[in-house]
Amino acid sequence: MSSAPSAGIFQPLKADDPEIVGGYRLAAVLGAGGMGKVYLSYTPGGRPIAIKVIRSEFSEDPEFRRRFQQEVRSAERVQGLYTAPVIDSDTEGSQPWLATAYVPGPSLAHAVAHHGALPSRSVLLLAVGVAEALTVIHGAGIVHRDLKPANVLLASDGPRVIDFGIARAADSTALTNTGVSIGTPAFMAPEQASTGTITPATDVFALGQIAAFAAIGSSVYGDGPSHAVLYRIVHEDPDLSGLPEELRPLVTRCLSRDPADRPALTEVIALCNEAAGTEPLRQGEDWLPRAVAGSITERVHLLPAPAPTPPPKPATPVPTEVSAQPPAPSAPPAPTAAPAHAAPTQAAPARPGQATVPTGYGTPQPYAQPPRQQPAYGQPTYPQPPRPQPAYAQPTYSQPTYAQPGWGQPGYRPAPTKPKRTGLIVTLSVVGAVIGLAVLGSLLPDGDKGNGAAGSPGGTGGSSASPGKAQKPVDPQPVSYKGVDMPGSHQLMLADNPPRPAEDPEGSGVHYGKGDLFYYRDTTFGKDEFGTDNGKLVLLNNSEKGSLATCRAVTRFTEKITLDQLTVGSEVCVLSDAGHIAVATYRGKSGAKESSQYITLDLTIWRNAEEAKKDD
Repeated sequence: MSSAPSAGIFQPLKADDPEIVGGYRLAAVLGAGGMGKVYLSYTPGGRPIAIKVIRSEFSEDPEFRRRFQQEVRSAERVQGLYTAPVIDSDTEGSQPWLATAYVPGPSLAHAVAHHGALPSRSVLLLAVGVAEALTVIHGAGIVHRDLKPANVLLASDGPRVIDFGIARAADSTALTNTGVSIGTPAFMAPEQASTGTITPATDVFALGQIAAFAAIGSSVYGDGPSHAVLYRIVHEDPDLSGLPEELRPLVTRCLSRDPADRPALTEVIALCNEAAGTEPLRQGEDWLPRAVAGSITERVHLLPAPAPTPPPKPATPVPTEVSAQPPAPSAPPAPTAAPAHAAPTQAAPARPGQATVPTGYGTPQPYAQPPRQQPAYGQPTYPQPPRPQPAYAQPTYSQPTYAQPGWGQPGYRPAPTKPKRTGLIVTLSVVGAVIGLAVLGSLLPDGDKGNGAAGSPGGTGGSSASPGKAQKPVDPQPVSYKGVDMPGSHQLMLADNPPRPAEDPEGSGVHYGKGDLFYYRDTTFGKDEFGTDNGKLVLLNNSEKGSLATCRAVTRFTEKITLDQLTVGSEVCVLSDAGHIAVATYRGKSGAKESSQYITLDLTIWRNAEEAKKDD
């Protein structure tokens, strides 16, 4: 077994990590990615689970929430032998999350990085398992979109495909504005990298990439900047020189540029069985090399115990009323004469919100009693002020059992008189009048709303804002994209989210295309151009700050700017005929020795900032 430590897989919770998600107490951090953070937890019965908590940037996007809910509902129907099933989720809370069964094994990416390439038989069993998983996933109407070595876990009895379909929830939402990348460039299909078209065949291409990666130990399209890898995927053949001969038919068919030429998943399984020869493929405990299998055992032994549940907080004792009077007799005394004992030093408190009228029977009566004449008790009497009779019946309350001191005894304080609610009635009347005026005003013709008399809502003495005046439209919020690499002879559209450079689909060249922005490489005269076929450009001076207001004000329009006019940090206003406005900040050009030439831009886009221009 490799000496690479596995203990770092289970990281302790940090101060900014939640302790509980959806009722599950978290035990450790399993990892983090572009869409969120993954935690280890346990079901009430002690089964380990993995909980992915979606990043707050995603949860604030309503389009993401809609798609995430759809994808989770679809994922809950996937119950294949080679998938990690969804067991719980919350798509509507303040921070969405998804819980799946925990797989105690390394990802394919981790296993290859620490133990090297897998033998051919392990690769064939890996491909068969992933193909079966994709069959179930596609059967639920889901295309994975982000199938890569990090999303294939190696369990003791076969592979497990995870995170299926979740990448679609983040596709074409505002989340990618912050530079979050959904999908791994090295494992994208050509159609995914160029046009964004996604079909089940896209996952078959990724399956071929995964099989080659497992057998060789690296990507067949090489490493480097994402734009360079994507260019090779679209235009160049994969490097299969290190691939074992028995795996070539499988990998070559899966990596066909044309999706129609790729095999169906049933054909993938048939190709794997043909490559296995006379020995049939059967998943078992020995499907992985001993070093990788040993890391699975090590993970099981290192699995953190469930986090202890804190003891429940003791219930706050409810205070009870203690009477200063002796216990009441079992039978009330006859109300014939005043008791001879001395008056108590403190009267028993009345319950909050309850006014009572004392009697000689030791039981406080509800406040809703008519005024009565105070009987003589032999003690000095005090005149009782008349009490107003409420217009509604008072609720009854359970009564205390202590004796009430006689009326007129020293130390007894009469219950306060309830205040009248005159202010509340007046306030409600005023609010009703205002609402009535507003409704009446809304029924008037538009021409009358701004011509009221002085002091009226629409007159000179009313509010300074005239209801009849049209409100100024609100400017759209800017959306930023950092580090957009645009290869030569590529164009992009500002309406796309994210704006993805692509070749002209009609083959007419970027000079005659329809791109809002294009980068044209002049290999003859070296005058590389940055231009637009769908609007106007303005190269801003150093004193001009790139903003929506600036781009609306400047008028030095052009359609092309040569790169020798730009320096790092130069800003260009882009005003597309579709009504979108952008500030493109030039960040430089690729080196002369790199395999592909490109420029790098930062884009800030105000979509639909102006009315679109109609075609002549």
